Parts: sequence; structure tokens; C-alpha cells
Amino acid sequence: MITIKDIIVGLQHYIASDENERKMVNNTIAFAQTYPDCLLRSLLTGHLTASAWITDESRKYVLLIHHYKLDKWFQLGGHADGEPDLRKVALTEAREESGLQHFSLISEVIFDVDIHQIPARLQEPAHYHYDIRFLLQASRNEPLVKNAESKALEWVSIEQVSTLNNSESIQRMVRKHMQLFS
Repeated sequence: MITIKDIIVGLQHYIASDENERKMVNNTIAFAQTYPDCLLRSLLTGHLTASAWITDESRKYVLLIHHYKLDKWFQLGGHADGEPDLRKVALTEAREESGLQHFSLISEVIFDVDIHQIPARLQEPAHYHYDIRFLLQASRNEPLVKNAESKALEWVSIEQVSTLNNSESIQRMVRKHMQLFS
């Protein structure tokens, strides 16, 4: 069974792409070591989340969701809700948010780590997501089914991702994608 300690060990062995990501990895490790309930969204300061950077078989497209509440384009992902197996969380969120059922994990190792603030909304205060990201593959031939959390769901060419979201968080994953598959 996977534990918080396993998550921390995975982060300790992860090789960040730059100094900024290294700081986020170190801060995520410190967060997980400090808060035993770091997998629960009830921890109002923040929580661990998991995301999936999903590419197609050609490696030329990635699947992005136009998030309803945040009104921005992102990779698919979400809350762990107490589940320490963050790969499983990323896969579950990918299925729930895309309607796709068939994914393959391209790598068992972490693809990216990011910390980002989620703005206050209704009764929920502003808080941080300590996001652990995994690299998946899916077929563009399988039909997409968007859910209530999204305005849209699209396969986007890797060259066009920056037109939808040019944040450093997304652009770092684009750079990693291009380094791996170009």
C-alpha cells in the first residue's frame, strides 16, 4: 500500500527541470512532512493533488480541459481525497474529466511538480494545490465526453498550447514534452 512516505521518497528522487521547479519540489516535500492530512481537501491551507499530462499516440497533441470554475485551460486532474496513490488519482481524474477509458502510463516516475494558488470561491478560502503530475497516453479516436466541471475538452497540438494557456506551469510541461518526443 502506498503511503505519504512513498510520495515523499518519490519526490526526493525526482529530478526537477529547473531551479523554480526544484523549489516547488522541496516545498511539496516539506508540506507533506508537516501535514499528515495533506491528501485531504479539508486541509484549508492546501493539499496534494494529482494531474495527467495526456498525449496521443503521435505525441503531437495533448488533451486539455477548459475548467468551468477557473475559466482557464489546464491538464486534467484533481483532488486526492485521501488516496495516497497519486498515479491512481491522476488516472481516475483523467477518466472522469474526459470520458476516455483507455490510458497507458508512459512512465511510472513523476512528470512534473507544481504549486499554484486556487482563489477563494464561495465558502472555500484561497489555498494551494501541491500538484504531482504524471505522463499518460490515450487515443484521439476514442470519443471525448466533457463533464460538468468543464466548458470544453479538446485535443490541442503541442505548438498551440501556449495560445490557450501561457502560464509557466503549462509551458514547463510543453518544454518537457518537446524534449521527450521531438
